Amino acid sequence: MSLDHVIDDCLGKAVDDRIVPGAVGAIVDKGGLVAIRAHGAKSQDSAMEADTVFQIASMTKPIAGVACLQAVERGLLKLDQPAAEIIPQLADLQVLEEINESGPVLRSPKTPVTLRNLLTHTSGFTYEVWNSEIARWIEHEGTPGIASRELASLNRPLSFEPGQRWEYGIGIDWAGQLLEAASGVKLGDWMREEIFSPLGMSDTAYSCSSEMEERKAAVHVLTKDQWKALPTEPPQTAAEFDSGGGGLFSTAIDYAKFIQMVLCGGKYEGHEILSTQMVSTMSSNNMGHLRVTPVTSINQNLSADFEFMRGVPKSWGLSFQ
Repeated sequence: MSLDHVIDDCLGKAVDDRIVPGAVGAIVDKGGLVAIRAHGAKSQDSAMEADTVFQIASMTKPIAGVACLQAVERGLLKLDQPAAEIIPQLADLQVLEEINESGPVLRSPKTPVTLRNLLTHTSGFTYEVWNSEIARWIEHEGTPGIASRELASLNRPLSFEPGQRWEYGIGIDWAGQLLEAASGVKLGDWMREEIFSPLGMSDTAYSCSSEMEERKAAVHVLTKDQWKALPTEPPQTAAEFDSGGGGLFSTAIDYAKFIQMVLCGGKYEGHEILSTQMVSTMSSNNMGHLRVTPVTSINQNLSADFEFMRGVPKSWGLSFQ
């Protein structure tokens, strides 16, 4: 069976079973894109295509991680340096122990947050959709949630002592803030100049050009008997920061180039994005004896429960497994 047929079988079944309204699947190796196929609907009236533009959400994280590691290689950041040495306000972080009838119970952390913590989800920064205590804290304090794209959404207590455990969270958003503070360059600008341009990722950005907008996949909701595309509406307000944890738009074709670069040890068509040694470090266990645990949603309308590679003991590298 050809690789095209393998993708067709996988995506065709997912569309037929109404797991997704549409999808693009690609296979890439060190030599580049091996196969790519599109199935299902892009919008109410348009079929999915290989160059469809998606909101890639947390697939932004590995790209932000590479940007931060470029800054490490250039001496702007250090993996185990206290983050507060770059962003002083992080010296005032508190750990949320509980919320009782009197309000939040907070304490000072015993150890500082580092870039390594932020990139491995061991910092204590968590998402409100998967952490009920942080969700309650946000409600109690009236602060914006991370989806608001407001800088104030980053200002929240830690859910646990840095380095104590793994929990999927907003650490890579803070890692992006470290890069900006150390370099004086916005995260999106750094990505464009240091990653997207040399990789030829012309369809990847924090905002869509008019041409990309025409190819963008709609958000769909599953009604009783069919998928329904929601009308596309521009954001009410501009994002206040470039989110390292999510926010990029891209295509499967573009993302395949990023994956090819990682597979090739940081090299791509004569460009060195990262050193081979750094790619090896990035792809290795960076959280010691800690292990990745299943993620339980507190709002099934926003996220289902999930477990990365179910049943296999897992660690985490610098921004991805």
